[in-house]
Amino acid sequence: MTFLYYDELFLQHETGAHPEQPERLRRVSRHLAATGLDQQCVRPSWESVSMERLARVHQLPYVEQVKHFAQHGGGRIEADTVVSPKSYDVALRASGAVCDAVTRVLKGEDTRAFCLVRPPGHHAVTAKAMGFCLFNNVAIAARLATEEHQLDRVLIIDWDVHHGNGTQDTFWRSEQVGFVSIHRWPFYPGTGAEEETGSGPGSGFTRNLPVTFGTSRKEYLTRFENSLQDFVKKMSPQLILLSAGFDSHRADPIGSLGLEVEDFASLTRLVVECAAATSDGKVVSVLEGGYNVEILPECVEVHLRGLLAKA
Repeated sequence: MTFLYYDELFLQHETGAHPEQPERLRRVSRHLAATGLDQQCVRPSWESVSMERLARVHQLPYVEQVKHFAQHGGGRIEADTVVSPKSYDVALRASGAVCDAVTRVLKGEDTRAFCLVRPPGHHAVTAKAMGFCLFNNVAIAARLATEEHQLDRVLIIDWDVHHGNGTQDTFWRSEQVGFVSIHRWPFYPGTGAEEETGSGPGSGFTRNLPVTFGTSRKEYLTRFENSLQDFVKKMSPQLILLSAGFDSHRADPIGSLGLEVEDFASLTRLVVECAAATSDGKVVSVLEGGYNVEILPECVEVHLRGLLAKA
């Protein structure tokens, strides 16, 4: 089985007509119930992320800023990112879910988990909200894996249509946490060029796969497969974290790289196969983008089916 993390509290990050809206998760949750997939998963209970874990990635004055901003009614904390009165609590709960998933997977309770959480996280940097993101869920979880569970090699894969600049920044100089991102280029947030490969001890541990609009689905998948397999062979990660954005789908209103629902099944299979070969199958997947509320449930369905499939 696979762990599935979801909480109705995530709907209380209220963003109005913003693309990153509660309806995304509401639709996915209903779809997983209708298909019976949620019943095939283990549904753990968990705690919100602690300040100690949060502080490994984010400066505490910034954390306090988000808390204060939410408590005083919210608004736009930066140009693209909306905060409502409950957003701080929701964001802590989301990061806590990913941390709990990593801990359970590393303890051997299961090998895979999917965190159906919001707000997303991969654009959030150390002291700033960005691109709909408040706290960087996957980065916080990766630091948990290396600092509390003493892993030497963690790989973060990001297939959101937007480059995960916050994740890249966090581990730019790290040789413990690798980062592989395939994303639309040129596109928001303007980072993720192929020559961005890390620095110092982390040189070579960041790999960016920028993809231009109009690239064929076959070429996209082939490039992802070849680069991922090469990187995994080089790094031999003990855990794979996945920033699973579904905004590369052809019908996404703010992204798109022309992918179809079945392509996310293929992407999932490739990640699961790499994990089986190098990390005893350990994969923790975390929702990032995907803003077509009609299509997102189908994308998540095939992704979760891939995580549930036997290795």
